[in-house]
Amino acid sequence: MNVLVHLAAEEPQNPLIPPIPELVIGLIAFAIVFGVLAKKLLPNINKVLEERREAIEGGIEKAEAAQTEAQDVLEQYKAQLAEARHEAARLRQEAQEQGAALIAEMRAEGQRQREEIIAAGHTQIEADRKQAAQALRQDVGTLATTLAGKLVGESLEDHARQSRVIDRFLDELETKAATKAEAGR
Repeated sequence: MNVLVHLAAEEPQNPLIPPIPELVIGLIAFAIVFGVLAKKLLPNINKVLEERREAIEGGIEKAEAAQTEAQDVLEQYKAQLAEARHEAARLRQEAQEQGAALIAEMRAEGQRQREEIIAAGHTQIEADRKQAAQALRQDVGTLATTLAGKLVGESLEDHARQSRVIDRFLDELETKAATKAEAGR
């Protein structure tokens, strides 16, 4: 109790400032703990930090390599895509040209067939006209001979005479028809 009285009789002590002997003991204990930690724990911490740094740097290098490879693959893909688009455009153009050539060929073939059909039609019409003219000439000749025989009162059975009369009659008809056609123009 004496000590307490003695402490109470002295100056009032600041609670924030520890007594000097405690401060010295605390500093020595701190230095010992710090030294042990520095010798034992600090190398392990540095080793782990170095491993992490190397892992991070290796990861960054791997990521950069992967990014470079991805960029190369992307460039190859873009080149292949551009080449495919170019090839598709070339094929489309080639197909259009072939289609146009085929259409032109089919039109030419159609035109040729049309002209053949028209020529065949004209030939058939001409043949039919000649046949009709021949049949008409015969019928008109027979009628003219019969009529002339009745008018003249004698028979025109002689074939040579009949042909001359028919030819003369038809020539006169053709001349009259030609004259009328020219007058109508």
